[in-house]
Amino acid sequence: MNVHSEGGVRVPGTILVVGSGGREHALAWRLARDPGVERVVVAPGNAGMIADAEVAADVLAGDGIGLVALARRIHADLIVIGPEAPLVAGLADDLRAAGLAVFGPSAEAARIEGSKTFCRQIARAAGVPVADGGSFTDPVAAVLYAQGLDGPVVVKADGLAAGKGVIVCDSLDEARRAIRAVLVERAFGAAGSRVVVERLLRGPEASVIAICDATTALALPAARDHKRIGEGDTGPNTGGMGAVSPPDELPDEALAAVLRSVHRPVLAELVERGTPFRGALFAGLMLTARGIRLLEFNARFGDPETQAILPRLAVPLAPLLLAAASDRLAATASALGIADGRLPSDAGASAAVVLATPGYPEAPVTGAPIDGLEAADFQRSDVVVFHAGVAAGADGRLVTAGGRVLSVVGLGPDGASAAERAQMAAAQVTFPGVQRRRDIGQLTRDVAARELLVSAGVTADGRSAGDAS
Repeated sequence: MNVHSEGGVRVPGTILVVGSGGREHALAWRLARDPGVERVVVAPGNAGMIADAEVAADVLAGDGIGLVALARRIHADLIVIGPEAPLVAGLADDLRAAGLAVFGPSAEAARIEGSKTFCRQIARAAGVPVADGGSFTDPVAAVLYAQGLDGPVVVKADGLAAGKGVIVCDSLDEARRAIRAVLVERAFGAAGSRVVVERLLRGPEASVIAICDATTALALPAARDHKRIGEGDTGPNTGGMGAVSPPDELPDEALAAVLRSVHRPVLAELVERGTPFRGALFAGLMLTARGIRLLEFNARFGDPETQAILPRLAVPLAPLLLAAASDRLAATASALGIADGRLPSDAGASAAVVLATPGYPEAPVTGAPIDGLEAADFQRSDVVVFHAGVAAGADGRLVTAGGRVLSVVGLGPDGASAAERAQMAAAQVTFPGVQRRRDIGQLTRDVAARELLVSAGVTADGRSAGDAS
């Protein structure tokens, strides 16, 4: 083991990152740049990560035995688990049982993402406001409940659905079809054995991810992702087509209040239940006219939010993740001069633009060569490219290998300039049928203000329209 001190805080010398997507590339990229970190290995990683980390392509993210062997072989001081499915399946428990330091929650704590029903139970017990809603296995009961809400609803598959198991329904007929798709037709497989039906909340969304040990939460800069495949928020939900940081409506200065009202009460509730949370607690929030409402919790770093957030982070990440894994987060925060729970960020803003394959999200078409990467990632300080669904082709060139291929991140003094830089760089990368949203970051204050008016029940001409929040 090679944990040592840098500036009075403990730093892991060798880090193993588990996963293969853009989020894991961003984590490896950031951790490799932290003072005192000597080696970063990603398993299974992808062919686009080799400039920033070693890639152990033969060890899969769900292979607990293989990851324990790899961690011991490289003398890993810390393991950081990226994807949600291995966490929910208990990977962190297996690694901790082998005596390894792990950043990622136990299977019991990860249920906060693995079951939306459990998430609602925890939030309500902790006093965190959520939408009116209920959980059902009977489609008739679910439809009757949706009818009783008397307005637009959201139908959610209870389990993990790769970010795609949420259906917004503007009418009862749409809700009926969505409930049938989830519970009867099993459009989301086992994730749809139970369905959650909630009243639709209106307002701008925001994501606040906190690094947590059992009792302490430190907020990363906030972000907003863009879920739908099409511009103007049209088409089906995806894992995320882009993200911006910070959202106009939730600047860094507001994060201390979010920690007090959302993350810390939930951490306390999980401790009370004997399932302490150690990892990244991701709160998906709706900023309604009546205040913040929780949409969901995730038990890990977001994707593509992480790609937008980490280039803004102005404090070393590695010591914080190690401290969270060993219940030393409060002491480490104090040593780093973090007093109010907000992790400091560089001035300005960032925008991440995702490039996706044709057919995504339903049926991605892969195997095409990727051109223009050299032009997009020309070592500028204001552009970073993170690789996700890529592989090495027969000729050594990178080819598409997944639905979301790349995240191109632009940095700037404000959101508009960051988005412009990201879009200019993203436009230089090509492959057949590439999908890219050109409106990432264009949710302006005016648009957000209109959303808040709708949630307050006021139409564009100022007349009352009923309360939708």
